[in-house]
Amino acid sequence: MMHTITLQPLTSENFAPFGDVIACQGNDYFHINDAHTERYHALVTTEIIGDAKAGISIFRNIQSTNIPFKISMLERHPHGSQAFIPMQGQKFLVVVAPNLNADQPDISNLQAFITNGSQGVNYRAGTWHHPLLTLESPSDFAVVDRIGAGINCDVFQFDFFKIIDR
Repeated sequence: MMHTITLQPLTSENFAPFGDVIACQGNDYFHINDAHTERYHALVTTEIIGDAKAGISIFRNIQSTNIPFKISMLERHPHGSQAFIPMQGQKFLVVVAPNLNADQPDISNLQAFITNGSQGVNYRAGTWHHPLLTLESPSDFAVVDRIGAGINCDVFQFDFFKIIDR
């Protein structure tokens, strides 16, 4: 049986159970560089568990996603947060689920969001999410996540869910 999930706009409030929205809109700033720059300081913090450090990478998504689409897996990173920040102002899709127990997501509460192109996301450590889904390709993202020893990616497979637009 295939279930259907409707995309919803990404907001700080509706994404709060899974992590943080990274955006200027709605956040305070202060001026730096002789008032030529607004600094939106420490919008999120990086979670690093164990002997590791934060790394900044670029992910280039080379395959576009068309709505509606189907998913059949989620992943999580139990030892660190993972932030995705679009580098080209492109919208992207975010699919997440809360924990059902220590080993699996609650796919009955799967949620899907669409960003506005100026937002990034920071998944909390242990948040079940689908890998990067973009509407355009190629799409570049700055990614801040844990770099260190040990396994930091769990994968959970399930029957298909169909994600649709509102």
